[in-house]
Amino acid sequence: MNKAYVALGTNIEPRIEYLNSAIASLDKNNDIAIQNKSSIYETAPVGYADQADFLNMVVGLDTSLSSIELLDICQEIEKQLGRKRGIRFGPRTIDLDILMYNYENSKMERLIIPHPRMQKRAFVLIPLNEIAPNLIIPSTDEPVVDLMNKLPESDKKDVTKWTQSGLAEE
Repeated sequence: MNKAYVALGTNIEPRIEYLNSAIASLDKNNDIAIQNKSSIYETAPVGYADQADFLNMVVGLDTSLSSIELLDICQEIEKQLGRKRGIRFGPRTIDLDILMYNYENSKMERLIIPHPRMQKRAFVLIPLNEIAPNLIIPSTDEPVVDLMNKLPESDKKDVTKWTQSGLAEE
């Protein structure tokens, strides 16, 4: 069985429904077993700022799929949920990014593992730290908790836990 971590993000309403639908789609696949889920975090957009805030989370899963097969499943879920690829880092119904796959450090045409920008993104490291703080990222040989602690406070301040009522909590 392979261990993978997948980041989910959405900033088009109904955001929570897109997250729930993506998780349900992953969960109903016989080759994927979700082992843990982070809390949901509301985050300011990164890159292209003229858009709504995101809901982000990370799931840990076991899978018999190869990394490319898992990527295909993630992209199919994005397609089913109406993902349109227009503006880079722009608005999206759902985004599923494979962060880690086992402890591989690989670069393929369609997939780089670990995710090449994950160690610079508070909206990835904070939820990943919640479910796997001691996970070693092969490209850095550092645990998630250390990478998260190295982030500037200015990056972390825009990532807050989200609740169903929509009220953020620290």
